[in-house]
Amino acid sequence: MSYQRPDLRLAPSPTSESAAFWTGGRNGELLISRCHACGHFFHPPGPACWRCRSTDVAPQKVSGRATVAAFTVDRQPWIPGFEPPYIVAIVELAEEPDVRLITNVVDVEPDDMNIGLEVEVFFEDWTALSGEEDTRVWIPLFRPVTH
Repeated sequence: MSYQRPDLRLAPSPTSESAAFWTGGRNGELLISRCHACGHFFHPPGPACWRCRSTDVAPQKVSGRATVAAFTVDRQPWIPGFEPPYIVAIVELAEEPDVRLITNVVDVEPDDMNIGLEVEVFFEDWTALSGEEDTRVWIPLFRPVTH
């Protein structure tokens, strides 16, 4: 199965805290917030670490490797131009499994999808409406790791 980019995707409106996450894909980087005090990654991005409450946090590049923790196959046409079936998954980052992202997994047949599947990130470049202006974002999607 070869991935076909949808005609439409609901794009985010980045905030000052989430901008690095949504724009890191410009350079092929998945940027996840990391606490400099306790060393843990966390997502979604925020002004403080939820573990130790330190505000010494910043985005850091991760490998982009993850494991599928849960998924569903959506067969309902909810968004015109975003045709089913498609897979919505929760993936656990290789660097820290309790850091999870909700994403689409592509390039895999729905019947072949499984929990534990190793996946890697790639990015789709989109324009999002942010307030009164357009903002480019790079949405992280995942596909099976090819060994």
